[in-house]
Amino acid sequence: METQTQGQGAIPTNAPLTGFFDLLAIGRDRFSTNFVSTFANMTLEKWIRVVIIVGAYCLLRPYIIKLGGRAQMKSHEDEAAEAEAAHQAKISPNELRGQVKLPEDSDDEDEEGGAAGQASGADWGKKARRRQRNMIKQLLEAEERRLQETLEEEEDKDIEEFLIPS
Repeated sequence: METQTQGQGAIPTNAPLTGFFDLLAIGRDRFSTNFVSTFANMTLEKWIRVVIIVGAYCLLRPYIIKLGGRAQMKSHEDEAAEAEAAHQAKISPNELRGQVKLPEDSDDEDEEGGAAGQASGADWGKKARRRQRNMIKQLLEAEERRLQETLEEEEDKDIEEFLIPS
């Protein structure tokens, strides 16, 4: 064993490792002693209790997992519904009644040809107005498609009543 001399006494250089290995040996001895004594001191009543607990766990575990899966699926569906509701465009009551007012197309790309070299305050925001107009048109087209699909579904349901025998 190597020693290192500091002042008056000699300190072994592997002292921290020896303490660590001693601690591991103590832990191993205690674990094996406690493990053996646990099963050596088991009475019939304790064995029956262990068997009942393990059996109940094995029987109930699949049902508990299914219940947790359903709860998780419901929370995922709720989150998806909230995200879908936030993603859908908000339509005003007037738009639902068919009274949609489109902004006029007064500043299209065709008019830019003559004023390409000039910059004035009136041209500011032209792209934003154009984007807004296009977005409103897209929303209207999407709403018309949705209404058309619902009408088709209702017609299919009406026809299905006559086709399915009671």
